[in-house]
Amino acid sequence: MQKRRLHLPHHKVSQASLLRLHHRFRALDRNKKGYLSRMDLQQIGALAVNPLGDRIIESFFPDGSQQVDFPGFVRVLAHFRPVEDEDTETQDPKKPEPLNSRRNKLHYAFQLYDLDRDGKISRHEMLQVLRLMVGVQVTEEQLENIADRTVQEADEDGDGAVSFVEFTKSLEKMDVEQKMSIRILK
Repeated sequence: MQKRRLHLPHHKVSQASLLRLHHRFRALDRNKKGYLSRMDLQQIGALAVNPLGDRIIESFFPDGSQQVDFPGFVRVLAHFRPVEDEDTETQDPKKPEPLNSRRNKLHYAFQLYDLDRDGKISRHEMLQVLRLMVGVQVTEEQLENIADRTVQEADEDGDGAVSFVEFTKSLEKMDVEQKMSIRILK
């Protein structure tokens, strides 16, 4: 393995975690290209069965890129690192928040719903994501009612869509820090 320093400012990822992630990255990179494609990430079983798996895979490829290198792989997965007490206690207010902060985890989740990346979740986008999540167990009419109710409850300014601020408020009681954590990144 080539010794290269991974630069992830303000993100505490232990050497042991980096090593595990590097092994995982290399296992997914079956052709030893040094990067991963969407197809490589589709090999991850948990993503294959996750209704939002395709949306999560897309998050590895910002700006339409076709490949993700190891630092990019770690950067996306850093959102899922469990939050430790010392993460919040020692945070320097002048530095950017770590990727695994509550706000950044919520922003990541928000982007999974904001399909057109306009900064708002419309009723149509909510409906599309709900279709992915529930499949055929619910009728189209029920899905439309759920989408309408969800947007109405979160939409405080009455514009018919959910902004990031409204999304954050609607999830203020949810334990996002634990629900969006993967133990491999401890």
